[in-house]
Amino acid sequence: MRTWLTERFDLDVPLVGAPMAGVGGGRLAAAVSAAGALGMFGVPSAAGPEWIAEQAAVAAAGGRPYGIGLLAWALPGNPGQFRAVLDARPAIVSVSFGPYERYVGELREAGITVVTQAGTTEEARAAEQAGVDAVVARGGEGGGHGRGEVATLPLLEGVLDAVRIPVLAAGGIATARGLAAVLAAGAEGAWTGTAFMGCAETTISEAATRRLLEAGETDTAYGRVFDVAQRLGWPAEYGGRALRNAFFERWAGREDELAADEDARAALEAARRDEDFDTAFVYVGQGVGLVRERRTAADVVAGFAAAEKLLHRFTR
Repeated sequence: MRTWLTERFDLDVPLVGAPMAGVGGGRLAAAVSAAGALGMFGVPSAAGPEWIAEQAAVAAAGGRPYGIGLLAWALPGNPGQFRAVLDARPAIVSVSFGPYERYVGELREAGITVVTQAGTTEEARAAEQAGVDAVVARGGEGGGHGRGEVATLPLLEGVLDAVRIPVLAAGGIATARGLAAVLAAGAEGAWTGTAFMGCAETTISEAATRRLLEAGETDTAYGRVFDVAQRLGWPAEYGGRALRNAFFERWAGREDELAADEDARAALEAARRDEDFDTAFVYVGQGVGLVRERRTAADVVAGFAAAEKLLHRFTR
C-alpha cells in the first residue's frame, strides 16, 4: 500500500495514530511509529514546554518519524508550546481547532509537514489556501473534539473533489475494513484514535479502559457538556464525542446553566480524581464497539495492514 503518506514518512501502513491529548504521550507515538505507521501525541491545552520536550524525546527515541498535535485555540495563551514544538522538530505537526493559519509558514520553513483537521468541505478549502501540506477530513463519528455536522464518508467525498492537496480520512475508522474503504475512495491514509484507545501504551487508567472495552457503537454522545463544566476555552463549533454517562445526560441542553454551576464543576473534578465514569468522561468515537480487547499498538497496526488484502480482493 503505497500512498503519499507512506512515501512521505517511509511507512509500511498508510495510517496515523491521532494525537489524542491526555491519552497518548510519547510512548504511544513511539510504539505506533515502530510498528510501521505514523505515531503522534497531542498537547493538552495547559501543558508546558517542558512536558512537550519530554514527550518528544520519548517519541523520537526509536528513530522513526513521529508527530505532535497542537490546539490552535490554546496557543495564544500558552505560546511556549509552539516554540517547544519547533525545537523538537517532529516530522509532522497538526494545528487544528482555531486560528491555525499564522503557524503554518513557520512550521513549513522548519521542514515540518503541516496538517490541519477539517470538519466541512469549506474548512478543507480554507486549509489548502492557508498552505498546509495535507488536510484531515474528520467526520462527526470521530472521538474527542471536532465538528459534528458531517459524517466521514460524505465529508471525504466532498473534500477529495474540492482540494488538490493530499487528504487523510478520520472518524469511525477502527479496522482494516475502514482503512480499505477510505483508500478506495481516494484518501492517502487514515487518521485514527479510538482504535488505539485500548492499547497498553496509552496513559489512560485501567478503569477507563474497562469502560471503553465494554462500550458499543451506540454508547457515545456528542456535545459541549464536559468542556463547559471544566470551563475550557474550546470554540463552540468544536464539540466532543465521549462515552455517554449520567453527567452528560443531566446537562445536555442545559450548557448555559452548567457554565454557572460551581457544584457541577467540582463534581466533575472529583469524579476525574476518583475515576467515577458515571460522571467523568472518556473521549471515544463510534468505532469504540470494534475495540474489544487490550492490545499493543503493534497489534493494532498489524490489524490495519490487512487492508491491503481487502483492496486486492476488490481489484481482482
